[in-house]
Amino acid sequence: MMPVLLLLCAVFFGGCTSTRLNVVNAPPVLTQDELLRPYYKVGNIQVRRSRYGSQADLTPADYSWAYDALRAEAQKIGADAVILPEVSVERNTYIFYPVSEMTAKGVAVKFR
Repeated sequence: MMPVLLLLCAVFFGGCTSTRLNVVNAPPVLTQDELLRPYYKVGNIQVRRSRYGSQADLTPADYSWAYDALRAEAQKIGADAVILPEVSVERNTYIFYPVSEMTAKGVAVKFR
């Protein structure tokens, strides 16, 4: 019984880490209506992370992470903006606790 208790404690307390992204000067995420200048595609970007909990437990902070991570990746490749963002969540069930896989995709663009 003790190994099961230790495993549960590791899952609950080990999954509470967070990553801070540096997005102070990162490019914005824009909608098609906000694109007023001509642009060219720099590349497709994708980020993913696993989070503990079900899909119903998603919070606005989870979506903020997705958009901030897209912005950080676009900044790394020198893009001016991210367009067409998509955030999806897939549920992976483990024996004791559900885990969701978050995936965010977008298109990095540079203005002409």
